[in-house]
Amino acid sequence: MSDAPAHCIHAIRYARHERVAAENFIGGDDHAAPMPLDYFVWVIERDGMAPVLVDTGFGVEAAARRGRTMIRPVEAGLRAIGIEPETIADVILTHLHYDHAGSLALFPNARFHVQDDELAFATSRAMTHKTVRAPFDAGPVAEMVHLLFGDRLIFHDGDEPFAPGITLRLLAGHTAGLQGVEVATARGPVLLASDACHLYANLVRETPFPIVVDVPAYLDAHRRLFALAGGLDHIIPGHDPLVLTAFPPGTAPDVARVDLPPLHPIGDLI
Repeated sequence: MSDAPAHCIHAIRYARHERVAAENFIGGDDHAAPMPLDYFVWVIERDGMAPVLVDTGFGVEAAARRGRTMIRPVEAGLRAIGIEPETIADVILTHLHYDHAGSLALFPNARFHVQDDELAFATSRAMTHKTVRAPFDAGPVAEMVHLLFGDRLIFHDGDEPFAPGITLRLLAGHTAGLQGVEVATARGPVLLASDACHLYANLVRETPFPIVVDVPAYLDAHRRLFALAGGLDHIIPGHDPLVLTAFPPGTAPDVARVDLPPLHPIGDLI
């Protein structure tokens, strides 16, 4: 029997993007049915210890500029479950795209955790290509350098233990250094996959989301997800609206408890 702690995980939706299925898969989709994306941050709640935030989302300005619908600012979502942004001591950034690493200034007392390969890629000559840099915002990437010089940036190199019951997992492909977060819960390991898969359908169809820097690595990351988590019910994708409907509701609107078993097997809902 494992003596790892069993943590709680809150998936907090803060924004939405209306789109159709053809936009969510390389090669498109034969159907013009709506297939929107939801935007989440995740809070790992630990008994007797400070919570850990996974990703920081984006703010109102970025939402307007990129045509996204802001449901509730990230800071309001955190406060809805009783967490003040100033109390967050550690933020795991899964990757540095605008929707996962914006709003860094909301967390003035936090240390930020990122993969070596991710910041190296975000500041490399790859960003001279407009298509590659499109999902990044220059401001947050520049802020990462300021955090580095302010001794508030912590680098990780591949799979690493983060804290008791929390392990970082390298899942490159969507970006060069995307990291998922494996969390010990009462129902076993739960893998916060972030954009290693935007949607459960990307996993089931074995078809990448169109924003990807390395297709073979992306598909290999899917295999890693299944090997680590054991099945769909233990994988939490980065943008799937099913997360809010498949898992038990949290203590506030637009929050799901993904440390708890889904209400129905995920495979039956896709």
